[in-house]
Amino acid sequence: MPFLCLDDFDVAARRHLPLPVYSYIAGAAETNSSLAANRSAFAAYDFVPRVMVDITRRDMGVNLLGRHYDAPFGIAPMGLAALSAYRGDMVLAQAAAHGNIPMVMSGSSLIRLEDVAAVNRDAWFQAYLPGDDAGIAALLQRVKNAGCQTLVITVDTAVAANRENNVRAGFTIPVRPGLRLAWQGLSHPRWLVGTFLRTLMKHGMPHFENSYATRGAPILSSHVERDLSERGHLNWRHFKMVRSLWTGQLVIKGVLDARDARLAVDAGADGIIVSNHGGRQLDGSVAPLRVLPQIVAACPEVPVMIDSGFRRGSDVLKALALGAKFVFVGRPFSFAAAVAGEAGVRQAIALLKLEVSRNMALLGVTALDQLDASFLVSHSSQGFSS
Repeated sequence: MPFLCLDDFDVAARRHLPLPVYSYIAGAAETNSSLAANRSAFAAYDFVPRVMVDITRRDMGVNLLGRHYDAPFGIAPMGLAALSAYRGDMVLAQAAAHGNIPMVMSGSSLIRLEDVAAVNRDAWFQAYLPGDDAGIAALLQRVKNAGCQTLVITVDTAVAANRENNVRAGFTIPVRPGLRLAWQGLSHPRWLVGTFLRTLMKHGMPHFENSYATRGAPILSSHVERDLSERGHLNWRHFKMVRSLWTGQLVIKGVLDARDARLAVDAGADGIIVSNHGGRQLDGSVAPLRVLPQIVAACPEVPVMIDSGFRRGSDVLKALALGAKFVFVGRPFSFAAAVAGEAGVRQAIALLKLEVSRNMALLGVTALDQLDASFLVSHSSQGFSS
């Protein structure tokens, strides 16, 4: 099938992947209300375009945390990417390097961060902090030794979320083999041979490689749940500790309250990613787009970024008009990697770039710093202000 937009990769991945694997990527927590709210938030704003503007020279480039990127979006961290696409994290990293956009590697990935850094020296690393000070220090040293310059600390996972939709679809952590899971593999032979069996033959049983300074448990191990859930006591002291040890760029991800954003900046954060984890943690949490303006206003001295629910170039431009410096996109790139490998991710990046460029032209914008709230009207307002 032709891929004309990011949603087309979702449709193709639904056919290609076993239901448990597809559901792990596509699903969210409990009733999926935050997942739906992330998308509906964009519909609350309409564009107010300008006309008779010479748009023949347009530039969608962005300077962010000391680097220039060719587009205002990047690839969000996605755990277990190598379960849906062969060497998934490396595929994403290579495509991002080709497109000159940032890629954030997940701390719950199944490929060593050193291997990903080897194919994309600019890859960011997203950490779920270990539960003890020594473990935190050791992990940071490993990330530094790998050559990563931008560290992202995700802070919205104090406990494991209630992802009952994944359980109903047959996906659990740890992975539990059974007849249902076996049938799903056999009924999706291209994934079974091209991803799962190929991984087993060439690399052995997948492990959680980057949760600690040392290798973590295999995906079948009963220790996985324990290893990934020891974060309930983490607090701002630990973030300040990270800041004291980490000499590169430090970004905090998972912030939805302007007060927390301010605390993060005061504790040394170089950037903020406003996020509700794609609706995968607290169901009913607010859509990041709705609180974005308050966080931008509270932290004017750092770049405020955003993720959760982005699918179109118009979504990206709405967030930028509301004050975001940058946008991260997750699920669609994971689906693109699953169905077509690096070529699929490259195509997904190109499609989103094309949408951003085309919509800039239709808005009468030639550079992204020209965007502001005057280009939007909110459905909740009576006049032309957001």
